[in-house]
Amino acid sequence: MKGDAPVSSGAVQNPRRGLAFWFPAALAGFLVLVLLPALLVFPLAQVLTSPAAVAAAKQKQPPLPFDEAGIRYGAIQATGPVEQLAMRLSRGEHALTPGNHGYLLPVLEALQVPRSSQILVFSKTSSDKDRISPRTPRAIYFNDEVYVAWIPGAQRLEIAATDPRLGAVFYTASQKADAPARLSRNDRCLECHTSAANLGVPGFLARSVVTDDRGAVDWGRGLSYVSHRTPLSERWGGWYVCGSHGNQTHLGNLVGGADFDRQAREPNFRGNQANLSGLLDLSPYPEPTSDIVALLVFEHQCHTYNFISRLRQDTEATLERGGAVEADTYLKGVAEAFIKHLLFIDEAPLSARVQGTSDFGRSFESRGPRDRQGRSLRQFDLQTRLFKHPCSYLIYSPAFDSLPRPMKLHLYGRLWKILGGTDPDPAFRKLAPETRQAIREILADTKPDVPLYWTL
Repeated sequence: MKGDAPVSSGAVQNPRRGLAFWFPAALAGFLVLVLLPALLVFPLAQVLTSPAAVAAAKQKQPPLPFDEAGIRYGAIQATGPVEQLAMRLSRGEHALTPGNHGYLLPVLEALQVPRSSQILVFSKTSSDKDRISPRTPRAIYFNDEVYVAWIPGAQRLEIAATDPRLGAVFYTASQKADAPARLSRNDRCLECHTSAANLGVPGFLARSVVTDDRGAVDWGRGLSYVSHRTPLSERWGGWYVCGSHGNQTHLGNLVGGADFDRQAREPNFRGNQANLSGLLDLSPYPEPTSDIVALLVFEHQCHTYNFISRLRQDTEATLERGGAVEADTYLKGVAEAFIKHLLFIDEAPLSARVQGTSDFGRSFESRGPRDRQGRSLRQFDLQTRLFKHPCSYLIYSPAFDSLPRPMKLHLYGRLWKILGGTDPDPAFRKLAPETRQAIREILADTKPDVPLYWTL
């Protein structure tokens, strides 16, 4: 085999003796090098939700060394709105006034995170799990770059932001009303937020689990890491969900084994909830909702940012070795998987109309940008798929914009060919010609850094 050391012709004088020696050694080698790693990796294989992650496993890519040269996660100062707010607070240039929810609402306002994005998770899957329960779910609020988590009565806020260089960066803020608000970076969160589930980079997690009556995860009944590829029938275990979704089923609003057993007998048990008033007391929360459309966007966004971070760090590693994007088979494979994700080629279809119960959808769509015909990548479809024009709005994000130029040129070249209908890959036939044309025209009008040939 290529790379094996040569064997001396005199190494085995007696065939039987050689067999007696080499067979146990080979068996031991198999157990140590193949079977044991397989047993260790097998659970992770269940949570790889991206073709890029599968490709990385096949290529045996090593884990990314976050604190070594090239990445240096702990040594590099983050950028973005959370870091900027933290600096303004530390210098006394900005002050936050606590209210009924502590510093939650002032932080949301300062970071321009809409209250209507509120989604509620009652599974005990956070470091503050002792405070989380079906009666006191953890509320998460988000915009394109920031996530804020709050639990009634908790002593701190948890905040995460996507950083163009570092990926996910985590912060905490004390909720003590007698102390000025401060945001502190907390890299200990990487103990859970760097795994195969988020493609091996500092990233975000969206999970669907079965819980008992207290919200504790029933590991024996399964765990799913969720993205837009996940069928609705497997989503939202451990979450509250309100909104309509027709005859489609999901695992939201189910608390304890009895609820899940009843769901198996009565599809859509606790589905299509117009409100959550019959399930818990929502008076402690800023909003009376856990919007189904916000959940759909949240799951797409979490995994897409993980994908961008993986692509960036793999590209930087290749370029630092003197490699080239177009000459690296592995890297082009990751890029191709990302393109398919970006264009929702792998999206689980909707079979009925989905409608939220908050202002989240309208607020999200209003943020644009729009092309000269008034079209936007933020426009929802919500009948057969999430977006009307299926190309992720995160193509406008600082994380995407900061990808190394050789990779961006490669991605734009692939998008041009795919959206022009000249790419032979049958996977892209999922996009109707009029859909491909609309996406190409929107990007040409709204993405200033596309190559010149996009606008001719």
